[in-house]
Amino acid sequence: MTAFRQKFSTGYIDPTDNGPQLTTAQSAQIVSILSAGTFSGALLAAPLGDKLGRRLSLMIAVGIFSFGVLLQTIAVQIPMLMSGRYDRRFPQPSRHTDPDMILFRFFAGLGVGIISVLVPLYQSEMAPKWIRGTLVCAYQLAITAGLLVAAIVNILTHNITEANAFRIPLALQFLWAGVLLLGLMLLPETPRYLIKRGLHEDAALSLSRLRRLDITHPALIEELAEIEANHEYELSLGPSTYRDVFLGSPHLGRRILTGCGLQILQQLSGCNFIFYYGTSFFTHLQIHSPFTIQLISNSVNFLSTIPGMILVEALGRRRLLMIGASGMAISQLTVGAVGTLPPGHHVTDLITIIFVCLFIFFFASSWGPVVWVVTSEIYPLKVRAKSMSISTASNWLFNFAIAYGTPYLVSKGSGAGLEAKVFLLWGAFCVIAVIFVWLMVYETSKISLEQIDEMYERVDHAWHSKNFQPSWSFQEMRDTGASASGIQLTEPEDEPRRRLGTSTSSTAESGTTMTEEDKIIAQLGDVDLSF
Repeated sequence: MTAFRQKFSTGYIDPTDNGPQLTTAQSAQIVSILSAGTFSGALLAAPLGDKLGRRLSLMIAVGIFSFGVLLQTIAVQIPMLMSGRYDRRFPQPSRHTDPDMILFRFFAGLGVGIISVLVPLYQSEMAPKWIRGTLVCAYQLAITAGLLVAAIVNILTHNITEANAFRIPLALQFLWAGVLLLGLMLLPETPRYLIKRGLHEDAALSLSRLRRLDITHPALIEELAEIEANHEYELSLGPSTYRDVFLGSPHLGRRILTGCGLQILQQLSGCNFIFYYGTSFFTHLQIHSPFTIQLISNSVNFLSTIPGMILVEALGRRRLLMIGASGMAISQLTVGAVGTLPPGHHVTDLITIIFVCLFIFFFASSWGPVVWVVTSEIYPLKVRAKSMSISTASNWLFNFAIAYGTPYLVSKGSGAGLEAKVFLLWGAFCVIAVIFVWLMVYETSKISLEQIDEMYERVDHAWHSKNFQPSWSFQEMRDTGASASGIQLTEPEDEPRRRLGTSTSSTAESGTTMTEEDKIIAQLGDVDLSF
């Protein structure tokens, strides 16, 4: 954007067009300082979300983000966007730093980091199991819609010669913050968080609003009782400290490794290289109309998220992630191979654009939304906020590393000069992503958050998880005093089963005489015939 370059350039001249430009270091710092804020915000989200609740914490995060947007909109110097003190007597920034200045762009990142943890967490905790994946995918759809709108606004404003060229896109962020705040004011706190805090009546009212069922409806009572029983079972396995996130049971260490691995590989796929530096990258490749190409890529990103919302339930999380990573790898490696040819030819430019769009299609329909779905599902309630915080922080940490390091990888002279060949690196990580999903990612579609705990108890390997069928209820375990492994925790009480059609060993022994039919039912054990 010409107006931005003229306003914030400190004297560096771009050899491509002989116009004022930011240096590689300045570009890396301005982009990456936001990711540094998001990393901090992601770590802050867990204590905030557990102490104040998901809903109130999100409202606070919107306020923090809006304050950061205000500071960026009124910025007139590079230090006001990131950090450092500018001395008007010299064309380059002074080496002295002002700690207060980092808050300008860092604040916006802090709010985004908190939101990135708590929004998918809120969605997964309040959604019914049959649309949970689709609903969390809507989070990514909203992100892609924002990127598309940003690309359109940039095209409409980039020819403006005054500061409004970049201030208008920055100020429009207030609109989306207002939409989120309005939605939070209308929605209740999640019932699972209220159960965790011991507020059972409030949890029942919240679930009643979300399901649009009367508070005395049998289905609502059943779901609430299962959430309560699951939380009690989780607490019986140990405390909910950060140590338990890595070493707790059942298999919490494996789960946090899965979540962090998915978030890291999502960043290493090269997605944000295109979205952060796409315009400047296409310009350096001597491709005409880079803003238009960026608009096309963002349009593909938005539209491709829609089939992902459908396929996440139809194909399942695991299969969709592997198909997506395979397509991403082929696309990235193709762009990287074409990048070894001399730039400026029409055919090579066309191939680059086509396969960049193909990569975006595979990413947006799989790894873009589904990673957030899986990481919001696989953790038990007692450590869900902490685990989501850590896995999302790993995403933002690598986001920061890529945002800061990529200009040095791509640029000639001051960097490695890889240019389009950097796509070979992204392609290699996509191949690793296929292997990682096969080894680590369990299939979590079509089962409740509480039944995911049972799956991790009973299924030893991720590639066997597709055939998992829930066989017991946390309510039954609580009522009979049995653990997931079958060990008796307490003496079973002689009371009716909560599920219609199930039998207990005490029933078989309570009568003095049994018919042949009773004997057959007793031999079946705890079989759920309620369907």
